[in-house]
Amino acid sequence: MHIGLVGAPNKGKSTIFSAMTLVDAGIADYPFTTIKPNLGVAYATKPCPERELGIKCNPRNSLCADGIRQIPINITDIAGLVPGAHMGKGMGTQFLNDIMAADSVIQVVDLSGETDVHGKPGKGIDQSEDVKMVAEEMAGWLSGIIEGHMPQLSKKKDGCEALMELLSIFKPTEEQIRESAEENGITISNIFWNHESSYKFSKSFLIKNKPILIAANKMDKSMPGSLQKLREKLANYDVVGCSGAIELALKKAAKAGVIDYRPGAGEFSIRENATAEQRKALEYMLSYLRSNKSTGVQELINESVFSIAGNIAVYPVENESRFSDSSGNVLPDVLLLKKGSTALDMARRIHTEIADRMLYALDARSKMRLAKDHVLKDGDVIRIVSTAK
Repeated sequence: MHIGLVGAPNKGKSTIFSAMTLVDAGIADYPFTTIKPNLGVAYATKPCPERELGIKCNPRNSLCADGIRQIPINITDIAGLVPGAHMGKGMGTQFLNDIMAADSVIQVVDLSGETDVHGKPGKGIDQSEDVKMVAEEMAGWLSGIIEGHMPQLSKKKDGCEALMELLSIFKPTEEQIRESAEENGITISNIFWNHESSYKFSKSFLIKNKPILIAANKMDKSMPGSLQKLREKLANYDVVGCSGAIELALKKAAKAGVIDYRPGAGEFSIRENATAEQRKALEYMLSYLRSNKSTGVQELINESVFSIAGNIAVYPVENESRFSDSSGNVLPDVLLLKKGSTALDMARRIHTEIADRMLYALDARSKMRLAKDHVLKDGDVIRIVSTAK
């Protein structure tokens, strides 16, 4: 699973990236702080089945603390986009390529309204324009690719098949392609589109194939009501209010042993070793958390992984009685699978040979036998029964 952080320059992307990963990315108040994508690992969270089952897990591919499973997710902080990026302006099209490689995209905007689409300072700037700009740049980039392959596309009668092949990096569905054409009145038989048609198709397709979660950052600096106003303007998007700066400060304070803090929590405790100056700053941040329920950063990760990307968390085991693998590790692994995935899909993720020789699956909770085409649910604990060794 790979999340891409995108947006115009100077919106706080690198701060949010550092808050998510504790990687020291370049953080500064000028455009193009990120020249090459910063790479790191964040953690999506889910309640671990250990509490419900009355057992203690010892995970291998993830972490678990206080009954919360922490699932590692790759994060890329992609350099800021500016108007005209698809034509090579700013940092150019490489960063549009980086966006397309992500399974899920979070766009960071400045809820305080103090930076424009170029990353330059200002006051009361409408951040919905940032979202419009990024959507247009992505559509312009994709339509350029489609237009560049128009001679090849026009030779194939089945335009859907031709587009499926051309856009294979997106892992498109036929439904996404056909609906994107139909809602714009565009034919996909013997494709030979003009720029307007390729652009309209690209914009519709990307909304379906690459949905974007909006991170309304710098909420601690914004005016009351700003978040609601932005949500009203961006009615077709999910918008999460957040403060990357406060989350980063809290994680650094926790790492230094000054506070006890769990990411995503609505409060924390200050330790006795905090200085008077630290305590004053921490009390302000504690007040912010209590008013807003959290910094919003963990919510960004979770919503991106589970709602936007449409994943569920399932737990494979080899011993359904002990909920363990063959070595006795309890609930050792957690897998992210797309909603609607079957027991056979899960087997394929474990090993192709196990899937090829799969007999059936077992629900470790109920001990019921499940067919290969049984659709899994979030939190399932499953044993795959196969003749493969």
